[in-house]
Amino acid sequence: MTEPRFRRRKEDRPQEITEAALAAFAEKGYAATRVDEVARRAGVSKGLLYLYFKTKEELFKAVVRSLVMPRIDALTASINTSDTSVEEFLRGPFLEFVKKLPGSPVAIVIRLLIAEGPKHPDLVQFYWDNVVSRGLATVNELLERGVERGEFRRTRVNEMPHLLIMPVVFSVVFKLLFEQQSLDTDKLIETHVEMLLAHMKGEAS
Repeated sequence: MTEPRFRRRKEDRPQEITEAALAAFAEKGYAATRVDEVARRAGVSKGLLYLYFKTKEELFKAVVRSLVMPRIDALTASINTSDTSVEEFLRGPFLEFVKKLPGSPVAIVIRLLIAEGPKHPDLVQFYWDNVVSRGLATVNELLERGVERGEFRRTRVNEMPHLLIMPVVFSVVFKLLFEQQSLDTDKLIETHVEMLLAHMKGEAS
């Protein structure tokens, strides 16, 4: 049986609020989401919500910090502790990581930023600084390791690690625009990574 909200531990409340905010943002968008709606979904008073998050902007940033940034941290930790070849890592842990993104909170945040980012450039900048740039730096570090070890030749992929992430963004945009059309995002991402690996290894025609 689910424990009543008022009996749950105080330290759980911020996470419950951010999860409620993500659900509200996904359903209504950032601009149309009201703070009192988030409070209702979280089972707390509006006043209590404001004790944790003073503005809706802070609430959005909390969603990113609690539900998106830990994924980047986990990928970075996995790369730093991996004892496999870079190719094996890309085919294994990295591929599994990116295949999960189109169905994760990351996809919801990307959709929000695409739809409403031009009106909220500060949120776009926050996402760039804390998610995108960190993710690209992590991928670039992995690719450089592959070149240093002689697994790959140096290619434009080293200059643009974005290429390894683009299938995820495309998948999110495709599903946003063509909701009724099916797309095997796993196969799309796998194929793209295979093509890039062949290119980096000098096997592409």
